[in-house]
Amino acid sequence: MSARFYTIDPETLLRAYRLGFFPMAETRDSTKLHFLDPEQRGVLPLDGFHLSRRLARTARLTALRVTADADFPQLIGLCAQARPERPETWINREIERLFCALAAMGHAHSIEVWDGTRLVGGLYGLAIGGAFFGESMVSLVRDASKLALVHLVARLRLGGFLLLDTQFLTSHLARFGALELARAAYRARLAVAVEQPARWLAAPSALALEAEIMTLRRLSQQREREMERI
Repeated sequence: MSARFYTIDPETLLRAYRLGFFPMAETRDSTKLHFLDPEQRGVLPLDGFHLSRRLARTARLTALRVTADADFPQLIGLCAQARPERPETWINREIERLFCALAAMGHAHSIEVWDGTRLVGGLYGLAIGGAFFGESMVSLVRDASKLALVHLVARLRLGGFLLLDTQFLTSHLARFGALELARAAYRARLAVAVEQPARWLAAPSALALEAEIMTLRRLSQQREREMERI
């Protein structure tokens, strides 16, 4: 993995993502950004997303409310907060500033999960062409970040996206079908995806969103049956 130091603006950040680099800070209070280019890159295939029966039922029946781009600054601020299970964060104030600027420009997007008027979870990331770069997820109540991920994948599929970049592979994301690609393979997919016309759908129709989530579950069931036959 290579790490480099830069002073960047939103346009520079967009160019970096197009080339396969993304920024992180060592701590919340750090004043420096590292541009990372991992040898192995995490991706979540949009045609291989695993939606369990329990989570599909939760998405259908939950009292939690899911929105998109309703309050990007509050969502990234929540992601950056220290919590008992994670006392430090890589989202420093410079990353927060840059991504809020990118959100205002229409490039960065958030999925928010609400319990009434209280923000209880969500995620944010960056869209370039048909590539979406997932940055961070947060959950203050059970299933909040999982619901946000389901709604993100449904929106990306409806909007014609090709690539969902997760930066790194975690055991949590692996349960949803995430995998690793070698740097060269990732860059090949990235080069195609960023040139693909796609639409970020902040407010698709409720019927279209529900139908897409049902499709995700049906495809997951098909893969489950295929695995049982192996």
